[in-house]
Amino acid sequence: MTCSTGENSVESKDALAKLAPLEAVLFDVDGTLCDSDPLHHYAFREMLEEIGFNDGVPITEDFFVENIAGKHNIDIAKILFPDDLPRGLKFCEDKEAMFRKLASEQLKPISGLDKVKKWIEDRGLKRAAVTNAPRENAELMISKLGLSDFFQVVILGDECERAKPFPDPYLKALEMLKVSKDHTFVFEDSVSGIKAGVAAGLPVVGLTTRNPEHVLLEANPTFLIKDYDDPKLWAALEELDKNKDA
Repeated sequence: MTCSTGENSVESKDALAKLAPLEAVLFDVDGTLCDSDPLHHYAFREMLEEIGFNDGVPITEDFFVENIAGKHNIDIAKILFPDDLPRGLKFCEDKEAMFRKLASEQLKPISGLDKVKKWIEDRGLKRAAVTNAPRENAELMISKLGLSDFFQVVILGDECERAKPFPDPYLKALEMLKVSKDHTFVFEDSVSGIKAGVAAGLPVVGLTTRNPEHVLLEANPTFLIKDYDDPKLWAALEELDKNKDA
């Protein structure tokens, strides 16, 4: 079931109700907890331009969305340096160091994150961060956002047999939290992440933080929201609460 971020529909309102009683909520990190993609884009653009990638023409946002956003660094390295994977991996390592410097100064939460965090805490739900980011990045972002004590588990694509878009990281989160996929849902912002959640059998609420709505819809999210203040999200959570008490 999919619907756009536009008009509040019956579909999106009722989309999470079947999960009652809810046990857990799983979050991606980049672009889902914080609007970090502009920092990633900036770091990639500057560093690729420095080495003359694409004949020195800066990468566009479309190129970033299509080839980089939400992907694991190994996959990014293969795309950017198909003939020299070791160089690609080293480049990605250096880029992550630049990203951490930028993030430590400029990282901001997605609007409404505190509100949804309180909703989850008030209901005593389990929660995990599930990310393709390197550990240093994930820990920095979670710490900067004041969420170190919020997440009971942090799952890294690096530490799974396969990273997103495969379901392994989300399946591992379910296993570590000891919760059922029938009573858990995911917040994600990228095609790669939405595909991973869907492949794990989980409903996925997609955020249109930076990726185009029509692109995200191809990955089959349950519904899309602009941010955590979106009325569609709260209508769906209200229905979920009603089902729990029914």
